[in-house]
Amino acid sequence: MHKLLIYLFVIFCGASLTFSYAPFDYWWLAPIGMVGFLGVLISQSRYSVSWLTWWFAFAWFGAGISWVHVSIADFGGLPLIVSMAMMAALCGYLALYPVIAVRIALKLGDKRWFALYLPISWLLAEWLRSWMLSGFPWLSIGYSQLTSPLAGWIPVIGETGTSALLIMICTGAAMAICKRRWLTVPVIMLVPFAAGYVLNTIAWTKPTGEVISTAMIQGNIKQELRWVPEQDAPTMQAYIDETLPYLGADLIVWPEAAIPKLESLAIDYIRSIDEVAAEQGSALITGIVNYHFESEEVYNNLIAIGKRNAEDTSGHYRYMHNNRFAKHHLLPIGEFVPFESVLRELAPIFDLPMSSFNRGDFQQRNLVANGFNIAPAICFEIAFPRQVLANVYSDTDVLLTVSNDAWFGRSHGPAQHMQIAQVRAKELGLPLIRSTNNGISGFVDHRGKLVAQLPQFERTATQHDVVLVGGITPYRYMGDGAAWIIFILFAGFARLLDRPTSEQMQN
Repeated sequence: MHKLLIYLFVIFCGASLTFSYAPFDYWWLAPIGMVGFLGVLISQSRYSVSWLTWWFAFAWFGAGISWVHVSIADFGGLPLIVSMAMMAALCGYLALYPVIAVRIALKLGDKRWFALYLPISWLLAEWLRSWMLSGFPWLSIGYSQLTSPLAGWIPVIGETGTSALLIMICTGAAMAICKRRWLTVPVIMLVPFAAGYVLNTIAWTKPTGEVISTAMIQGNIKQELRWVPEQDAPTMQAYIDETLPYLGADLIVWPEAAIPKLESLAIDYIRSIDEVAAEQGSALITGIVNYHFESEEVYNNLIAIGKRNAEDTSGHYRYMHNNRFAKHHLLPIGEFVPFESVLRELAPIFDLPMSSFNRGDFQQRNLVANGFNIAPAICFEIAFPRQVLANVYSDTDVLLTVSNDAWFGRSHGPAQHMQIAQVRAKELGLPLIRSTNNGISGFVDHRGKLVAQLPQFERTATQHDVVLVGGITPYRYMGDGAAWIIFILFAGFARLLDRPTSEQMQN
């Protein structure tokens, strides 16, 4: 009975972390849940460390990404028991990474220095999670701290570094509680939080006074209608109708795959928009799928049309022009199917429309729109900090991410997606535009604050002045390098302290 209660407690701690992320934003639940779990892990040595960690992480991911089940159940065409089994398999797989982190930390040295070993192994495990099997770095614990004092660390060591820092804080606090060193706990907790508060007052980047007048169109096209041929013309006309009042804005943004026809079949439509937008002094960026019949390659693209620069008065679009971005990180099942010759025959979820894309390059040129340089990311690419950073250059003005979150209905998935985008803006000290089919669409400033937002599940549009900035954050300069250096030094220091003395060796 006692053993069952222990496991139920760690499962509760893991599931509670969900409420520390958007849309709930009770950031303080993350350290409480982590301290509770780590306290059990440290004190209950007779139980399997691996199983305790796995059940904690399984509950964490099971509750946190439960929104994935919405897309599987509503659009996958699978029986409930099969879709639940797929969700369990995904969460069970993701739960292996915290297990790897804990096992490596225990292998590095004595448990007395667990608080200094675990952060570097956690950093390693999160890095592995971001690229193994194409990567799924969703729900990293640092995202939960966007509204906490620890957020000040994000522009310095990045979200992944902030995750490792939170792990170090929570492990140290858990060890102090287990040893009943009550006065040590507030010191361990308060010092890094106070430092984060101070760091948050530093203006790494500052407004230059220049703005981009930006219009955003949210089509709110139902997912089940997006690839129905009879709906192509109504969808394309809807975007035109919503855009007309905003012609003259510096930049107009449509979401991922807003144009439902293949680019090669929509050339006349795109050229007409290109010419009108340029005549009115606007640039327009839209998502579109491009199937190149000669190469038989298909890409999830963003293209920039209309006014490219000050000298451009008649548009610049031509089919396969280079002012485009091709998605690199493809969504498994949704955009590519592993072992597709076998799996596509098994169930509808493995044969969804538009689920066989080619990858774009990891690093690509910025889109140029009305003289502004824009670093794009399509859908969940925004969750990959190293890819976003690789596509930010010295002259990049703004980040842009487009998505279609209609897959996830009224779940908390879109709110988490927006939170991830906000963290990217804060890491890099750049404003960000997030355009989606049905929300959450909005504008984020260079400090990661959501400053304007469109209502979800409505066909609507808005205009907002995006404030440009100058300067650079430490994270933009060093990437994850600062976090690796810091936590390797902590682990190295622990290793030195962990070495047996000559007296111990003689004994």
